[in-house]
Amino acid sequence: MLSREFLTERGYCCGHGCLMCPYEPKHIKDNTILKIINCFKEDNPLIQKKLRSVSVEEGYEIATKLFQILNKKGDGIGLAANQVGIDASVAVVNVKEPIVLVNPKIVRKEEETRYYEGCLSFPKKGCHTKRYKIVEVEVDNMESNMTFGAGDTDLDLLESVCVQHEIDHLNGMRILDRAMELTIKRDKPKIGRNEPCPCGSGKKYKKCCLIKN
Repeated sequence: MLSREFLTERGYCCGHGCLMCPYEPKHIKDNTILKIINCFKEDNPLIQKKLRSVSVEEGYEIATKLFQILNKKGDGIGLAANQVGIDASVAVVNVKEPIVLVNPKIVRKEEETRYYEGCLSFPKKGCHTKRYKIVEVEVDNMESNMTFGAGDTDLDLLESVCVQHEIDHLNGMRILDRAMELTIKRDKPKIGRNEPCPCGSGKKYKKCCLIKN
């Protein structure tokens, strides 16, 4: 969670449900408009569109709203602007610390890996994707490039994957599109649900070992 001060000093409700919150009207208004798009229920063209570049000032204003929504959601670690219907190349990540990405671009990537990840726009679903352990990112809101995943901890890798995930959003790529890059190779032919079970039980596969698996 981000500190309450980070949001309230910018005029936004922190989302913690404080009594007599002076930012309540703005909080309600913003969250009525800015809701996380559920790709299973609605088809929003922004999800599959490369987003427009913005100024650093506008980027921080949008990032503040994204952090507010993440705080209220409570179960996310990253969010891109198009996930809430904003056409702007801005994303936020909050794994080890709050990070703002304004017009980000990956300029270096190392050590390909496979990672299981989810997405707030595809709730309760996850899939394996091709990612990189280390990425170097160029952003307009920092003078020097940012490097993610250089450490050896699980959080370092998670932060790197999250950054790649959010940059994918800004380029119009969904998690399902990324998952389709993985080629699944089977050691044995696929068994149909109604075919005889290979274990020799005499039952159909769907009523035998498929259930056990």
